[in-house]
Amino acid sequence: MNYLAHLYFAKPTADSHFGNLLGDFGGRRHVNGLPITVKNALENHYLVDRFTDAHLLVKEAKHFFSPQRKRFASVAIDVVFDHFLIQHWHRFNDQPLADFKHQSYGLLNTRQALMPSRMQQVVTSMTNNDWFKEYETVAGVGLALDNIARRIRFSNNFSGAAEDITRHYHELDAVFLAFFPELVEHVKIHNLER
Repeated sequence: MNYLAHLYFAKPTADSHFGNLLGDFGGRRHVNGLPITVKNALENHYLVDRFTDAHLLVKEAKHFFSPQRKRFASVAIDVVFDHFLIQHWHRFNDQPLADFKHQSYGLLNTRQALMPSRMQQVVTSMTNNDWFKEYETVAGVGLALDNIARRIRFSNNFSGAAEDITRHYHELDAVFLAFFPELVEHVKIHNLER
């Protein structure tokens, strides 16, 4: 899952928001001296990722991406699932998305000093530029994915993934709607941040 989904699964605390994103920025390499609340949130991040990566529906969704992009299909799925979470937000959260984003950005910013430098840069850009606004449209998702493609350190054919998403939009949406409630239940059952 991508950033918005990880924040969705965080508790409404700064430590939880920090830990639930830390997994994308070196994770366990940076936990020395951090509170148990951050460590538990990091474990929640890994729980979400393991469940997502192993889920049959998510594996099958990779087939919606063209052969030249299949190697990075899991990255595209992570980002487009944030798009679908935004589209269906009212099904999964009673708090308006604008309020949730405002709260989440504020909580993340209170932990900036504890974050690894790359995470500080990303969180600063995310909160100052409201990245999740970009994820509201397929064009915005495509732009985010093209930016990821440019940062990959070797030659790749990942750019243009929005074409595959547009072509299979309804199928990917259906996968998300079948998969995400199962993920919600999985996180609830394990309750790693009790």
